[in-house]
Order: sequence, then C-alpha cells, then structure tokens
Amino acid sequence: MLTWVIVTWLLLSNFFREYYSMPYLKSADEMISLIAKYTKSKTLWLDTEVADYDTRNPRLSLIQVLHDSSDLTGESVYILDVLEQPEVVSEFIDKIMINSDLEKVFHNAKYDLRFLGKNKAKNVTCTLEMAKKIPLYILPLSNYKLKTLARSLCHFQDIDKQQQTSDWGIRPLTESQIEYAYLDCIILAQVHLRLLELMQEIKVDPDSEDLNLLGARYIELEEQWKLLKSEFEHLQERVKQAMLAQNLSETPHFKLNNSQRTTTKVPFSELVRLVTTQNLDLDFEIPLTKDIQNNLGDNIQQLAVDVSKTNSWRLTSKQAETEE
Repeated sequence: MLTWVIVTWLLLSNFFREYYSMPYLKSADEMISLIAKYTKSKTLWLDTEVADYDTRNPRLSLIQVLHDSSDLTGESVYILDVLEQPEVVSEFIDKIMINSDLEKVFHNAKYDLRFLGKNKAKNVTCTLEMAKKIPLYILPLSNYKLKTLARSLCHFQDIDKQQQTSDWGIRPLTESQIEYAYLDCIILAQVHLRLLELMQEIKVDPDSEDLNLLGARYIELEEQWKLLKSEFEHLQERVKQAMLAQNLSETPHFKLNNSQRTTTKVPFSELVRLVTTQNLDLDFEIPLTKDIQNNLGDNIQQLAVDVSKTNSWRLTSKQAETEE
C-alpha cells in the first residue's frame, strides 16, 4: 500500500503541474448546494486558508473539503472561496460543523475552529492531537507539523509549504496558491488514515498483558531513567548558574527566562467584613484545606460541607520501595 501511495503522490504532483482544472467554487449558490450534499457524508477532511492571519482582524478566505480519502487525484477536493461571503460560512457552520453525526478532520483544529463554529462544533478530530497521544518512542518526531507527519508516516516528499504564508486576501489567487490548497486536504487524509492504523497497532488489551514482561522492561527503563534524570538536572543547573554568572540571557542552545509569580492574599475576616458592609454576593465554594479544617475544629459540623472522594493510582516498582 505504501508503495502505491508514493507512486500515486508522484503522479499527482506531475498532474498538478501539467493539468489544472479542479473544482474551485466562488458562487454562493453553488457552495450552499455542495454543503447540502456534504451533510450526507460520514467524514470530511478539511482545511482553511486565512487572509490577514497576522493581524487583529483575520478573514476566512478558503475552505477546502475532501470527502473521499482514497482519492489521490484531487478530483474529490473542493475549494470554497468564502472571502467576504459570511452567509456561506454560516451555512457551513450550521450544516457541517454543528452536525454531530458528521466527523470533521483537521490538523491543528483549534486554529480552524476559530473561524468555523468555535466551541459549537461537534465531532471534530484533530490529527495534531492524535499524533501527540502516540508515545514518542513509537513516533519519534521533532515536531507534529502536517508536513513532518506526512514525510514520516506516508513518505511524501517535496511538500512545498511556501504558499501557507502567502497573501490569501488577493483575488484572483495564484495557481500555486490553489494547488497548495488542494494538496493539503489530500495530505491530511493520508496522515489521518496512517495515524488510525498506528493507534490500532499500539492498542493493547489490558486483560491479556504479560505483566512479567512489562515488569522486566519497566525496571530496566527505570534504572536508565534515574541516571538520565540525574545527569539532566545536574546539567540544567550548571547551565543556569553559568549563564547567570556570565550575565547571559541567551546562548546558541538556551534561553534563560525570568518569571515572577504574584500571590494575592487577604484575611478571611476582611472578606466577611466586605460581604457584610457592601452586601456582595460571594456565595461560591472554597476547598477546605487541612489547616482550615483544624482551625474550624468541631464548628465544621455546623457547615453544609460537600465531601467528594477520588481515587488515584501510583505505580511504584518493588525495587524502588526496597531502596527507599
């Protein structure tokens, strides 16, 4: 399958260079009609391009949609030109984004959702978050950018991201911009499928785990981790002290940041006085720490106390317990 993906990718790249006539919609009527068809889909792979993204007033320029993940030709990708067409964006949000029966796949969904429904959006999958959930030793990447995932998981090469920061507010868009917009959805779908496969591969049944095998590996890594952690913390402190002594805030490898934490405290009696004299509504729950409970003594029984208990599990190796 992987070879087929690589070959198809090469053919696709040539296809875009030699022939250009993909679905690019500008008419509001055409886009709203297409949105209605998409409501019957099970999954959509989506991307957006934003004009004036680095200003206080970014504007949604394009919505790219792919409904068939097996299509590497780009024929199933539609680009909706929604710049200055808020009625189309509203229709997309109402019919697609809020539809809980329709899965929407993005990369770094938090960014796209700023323009497409925000917290009203339902059934959203983010490939960035999916990748982060896979342990680093299984997916050893320097970052989780879509380009990085595409190269590592799908072996896509020559992915040009230069157009990402181009001017998406100009009209007409350049051919390079539109080609970039099409390819991003295709790349996203393939990365999503590979992440699903990888998550399925690492999924284990706790009932059938070999605890002897896991235990032996755990102890082995625990010993290595103690040594690494000790050296890491020692080096960290040496670097910090050296930079302070040499009056350096930055080196080729490090930045030394200074932060201050401000803590605001007030005697409880002052709050009581304020509530009494100003008639303020401060009826909210506060956690009763052990110190507060001790100070209250038997008086705590006169309060409407809500007690909740939670269980937390901490794994400790027997070897570590013996050493302690």
